Amino acid sequence: MYDIHVGRGVAASDELNSSQTGDWTMRTVTLPVPAANLAARFRTIRQHTLKLVEPLTPEDMMVQSTPEASPAKWHLAHTAWFFDSFILREFQPSYRPFDADFAWLFNSYYRSFAAFPEKRLRSSFSRPPLEAILRYRAHVDAAIEQLIEGGAPPEALTRIELGLNHEEQHQELLLTDILHAFYTNPLRPAYQSGAPEDGHAEAAPLTFLSFAGGIHETGHTGAGFCFDNELPRHRVWLEPFAIASRLVTCGEYAEFIADGGYRRPELWLSAGWDTVEREGWTAPLYWTHSECGWTFFTLCGEQLMARMAAAPVSHVSYYEADAYARWAGKRLATEFEWEVAAEGRPIEGNLLESGRLVPFPATALVRDQGPAQQFGDCWEWTASAYLGYPGFRALPGSLGEYNGKFMSGLMVLRGGSCVSPAAHIRASYRNFFAPETRWQLSGIRLAE
Repeated sequence: MYDIHVGRGVAASDELNSSQTGDWTMRTVTLPVPAANLAARFRTIRQHTLKLVEPLTPEDMMVQSTPEASPAKWHLAHTAWFFDSFILREFQPSYRPFDADFAWLFNSYYRSFAAFPEKRLRSSFSRPPLEAILRYRAHVDAAIEQLIEGGAPPEALTRIELGLNHEEQHQELLLTDILHAFYTNPLRPAYQSGAPEDGHAEAAPLTFLSFAGGIHETGHTGAGFCFDNELPRHRVWLEPFAIASRLVTCGEYAEFIADGGYRRPELWLSAGWDTVEREGWTAPLYWTHSECGWTFFTLCGEQLMARMAAAPVSHVSYYEADAYARWAGKRLATEFEWEVAAEGRPIEGNLLESGRLVPFPATALVRDQGPAQQFGDCWEWTASAYLGYPGFRALPGSLGEYNGKFMSGLMVLRGGSCVSPAAHIRASYRNFFAPETRWQLSGIRLAE
């Protein structure tokens, strides 16, 4: 999703070229990339980032409301920094950097590349001003297009493709970061006007779909871009299992709260209960209770629970997802159960396809078609710790700085959210965050 401290890993395939990439590191197959197609894709994705910030004021773009997030202005600069730092400086001899200080100022955390400021201080970057950041982007864009048109070598084309995937991940981060920023604003402004179309919808009944046990193959297969934490494809043994036909709804989660879910330590993992007490949690992030009942805040503004009870509950931590599952007499799926259930499912509901910024309620399900809402509504917590697959090896030196070192103390999420770029979502895609994380669009699917 994405700079994400616990992001998606490293792109990979069979025939390897290595490159340092900033927030991600990459190994990719050298493929013939039509320059015209890549140039068009480059323009589309770069312009989409600017479109996402159109509703924001310059003041909005300075806000960093939690240390996990980054200001929108920083996202604009950092995504240009990637192309500047890892492509143009190496592959374009005539390139002249826009500003020598930007090499370290907008570095995320790669110590082997340059120094960098402490992340929580990014909101203090009142200088350079926004207009300078926009000129920086234009400067980089012109140089990248010139590089492509001049016959860039295959490795440069490979890195440009990675840079575009990196920017799309920051598009998702930008939206979730501005959601948190607007929530902390007492005025609670909406990023996008208009209520979701299917308010008052009723969720389809929750059922469980059975899957056979035995040996299953998991991990990325086929051609195309993937991250190295999706590889190697390997076999796993699963006992027979069943997975819920849809995500847990806001209305169902409200029942957990009403039954004392946040006051019953027996439902919680020890570290989870410690977090509840320390943070004072009484509901998911963005939920507010008043005499009118529950409301929850979205990119479309404040929503009444009475109107949106069928929407999937989101912005819950792994601890909350696990406690809810325990309360419901169920459990969370492992990431391999989730992937087996997701194989062959249609990918729909994502930002770039629908323009929708709120998860869909599951109003009608067809049992024979498998679980609904597996892609493009909420990231779904699994019961699996984030570890490398059998045979996984982090790249040597700085190439392994980002990926392998995070395989400790984090939990895997699957499926993508309604603000995830559609091209990034597939059955094998692995996201991972600390178990207390709530600022992403993370939800709950039960299993048994």
